[in-house]
Amino acid sequence: MVEQSDRAPLLDWEEIPPAEPSQADPPPPGKADALAGKSSPPDGRAPGGTAPGTGRSSTTATTITSTTSLTRGPSVTAVVASGDGSPARPRAEHHGPGWDHHTYPGLSVRDQWEEKDQIVAVFVVTFDTRSGNMVEWCLPQDINLDGVEFKSMASGSHRVASDFIYFRKGCYFGLACFANMPVESELERGARMKSVGILSPSYTLLYRYMHFLENQVRHQLQCPGQYSPLEAFYEDKKAVLPPAGNGLVTACPTWSVSTINRCMHPEMKITHPAGCMSQFIRFFGEQIMVLWKFALLRKRILIFSPPPVGVVCYRVYCCCCLANVSLPGIGVSVPEFRPFFYINIADITALETEVSYVACTTEKIFEEKKELYDVYIDNQNVKTHRDGLQPLLRLNGADKEKYRKLSEQRQLLLYSQEVDRDCTSNEEDLFILFFMELNNRIFQTLSEVAGSADPTLTADHVRAMGLDPQGDRAFLVELLEVYGIDAMLVIDNPCCP
Repeated sequence: MVEQSDRAPLLDWEEIPPAEPSQADPPPPGKADALAGKSSPPDGRAPGGTAPGTGRSSTTATTITSTTSLTRGPSVTAVVASGDGSPARPRAEHHGPGWDHHTYPGLSVRDQWEEKDQIVAVFVVTFDTRSGNMVEWCLPQDINLDGVEFKSMASGSHRVASDFIYFRKGCYFGLACFANMPVESELERGARMKSVGILSPSYTLLYRYMHFLENQVRHQLQCPGQYSPLEAFYEDKKAVLPPAGNGLVTACPTWSVSTINRCMHPEMKITHPAGCMSQFIRFFGEQIMVLWKFALLRKRILIFSPPPVGVVCYRVYCCCCLANVSLPGIGVSVPEFRPFFYINIADITALETEVSYVACTTEKIFEEKKELYDVYIDNQNVKTHRDGLQPLLRLNGADKEKYRKLSEQRQLLLYSQEVDRDCTSNEEDLFILFFMELNNRIFQTLSEVAGSADPTLTADHVRAMGLDPQGDRAFLVELLEVYGIDAMLVIDNPCCP
């Protein structure tokens, strides 16, 4: 039995968004509820076809109308029909800590369950000078946490004071906060290192507990063995999973309006005020167009970086966001883009069977295991060992033009926010919509050509898609094959007679 006094310091388990978002301090993405048939709220997210999220699939068909004004930024209108043809349904709003005890008209039992806290485990991992990484404590005690001791304490973490890590464990996602504290102890070799983490079937709500986990790992370093706050947390937040765990698929879902805001952008705590997507694009610059092509082709992408690994986990998420497609039926037959987040050598066996994923690691040995990945990213260096993908590494004129337009739209958005005090749009929306509209235009054109009497893809078609007829030839050939689109590419190659 947990004493009542243990709950006193736990009143701030969740990070609650402010009631009125201010211009100076924009709320994290995905906080507002979306209503079908209405424009997205200021921090709402446009639905996409293949972005990362809760790890479940949906059969809902979505029709999207998205526009980007040069002065007002992007806006989205979504009209959705469910799989049985019934009208779209509004999402229920939930308020207060006791909302999970109520039912909401218009939402299925499963939808309501997915809105609730879904903490299936809480754990403490420590580094022992004799045994290495080990699970020190967990609830429930019978849960399988094999490998979590390495996932929640990245290789090389002893070089940093603190970090946070997103990872996958079977059909669950995890978030752990790591801290390293100097101690005057010969037994501990002068340093005490621990991680406190949680597991959930979804990673879209894990950010809510980042602050709590950060506080608890510091508490565990200062007062080892005092688990009462963690016990109280688990009792309050533990999930009641659906029978037999049906539907706990770990792949990226197909989107419906009921999941737009809570899934379109995994609501991670952003460490940079501009948001992780804008930071991601500024970090890679024009190379973002190379990553976009690999993401759309569902390649196995592995990102290497030394610790801290938290910001690199955000890059995994951002890579998945580049492949959003909102056209119904597109991507049904292709491998789903699977975010693995942080991986280590213990994941090698699992990766051997994956045909499409994005992951990050701090272990340089992965670079040598070329059979596990298609694309390897080291800092800002993007490379591939596959001959057929080599042409995609070269930026062409169309790539540079698309990046120029993206940068121009960003500058116009920032100007409107500063001069017009426009808080209805943000960079996250702009970037996501830019690539979604780009992808939609490509697949719309390809679908129209494939369905015509003459399914021949000409240079004019390629230019209409915003691609380079010569520079993007290899990309288009691969795209047609991956997505099974029955169209013929007959663009002449000037290098051949």
